[in-house]
Amino acid sequence: MIYETIISSVNSHGDAHVAPFGIQLQQGLVIISPYKPSATLDNILATQHAVLNLTDDVRVFAGALTRRQAWSLIAADKIIGYRLADTLQHQELSLLEVRDDAVRPQLVMQVVHEVQHQPFKGFNRAQAAVIELAVLVSRLHLLAKDKVLAELDYLQIAIDKTAGERELQAWRWLAEKVENYYAQQAGENLA
Repeated sequence: MIYETIISSVNSHGDAHVAPFGIQLQQGLVIISPYKPSATLDNILATQHAVLNLTDDVRVFAGALTRRQAWSLIAADKIIGYRLADTLQHQELSLLEVRDDAVRPQLVMQVVHEVQHQPFKGFNRAQAAVIELAVLVSRLHLLAKDKVLAELDYLQIAIDKTAGERELQAWRWLAEKVENYYAQQAGENLA
């Protein structure tokens, strides 16, 4: 099973990087599988640490993919790094093993510290739709345009029925990213 999370990591200079990641849990360990090249991969290999953030604010997912910072960071408790200031839960991770792969290595991480900050009240359908669109946006270069646009139309139903302000803002950011990507592919100028 894959869980959609936000991974925050730092480079060797201490600069923070925030990215959405689908992770797996295996026997109490966290498996992160970034595509090469990846700032998250480089950061974890350099520092041996990362923070897994669980949030229901889908603007963080959308903002990370569209370069709109919709979050604040604060220092992690036990490792050198940062966590989301407004998160439901965070886990500070330490690298145990690298299972190398030419395309997508697996980083096996151990939880060294975990804090629950707020209770999880559940997702609404719009939040799930934003997460699905975020996954599509992260793979625009890999997916057929027809598939992406069909999925976007279908996901729009959940947005129309259940979105609040946060979800609407995140949706707009991601939909704009899709539109701009295909305009650029067609050689259109969006200035």
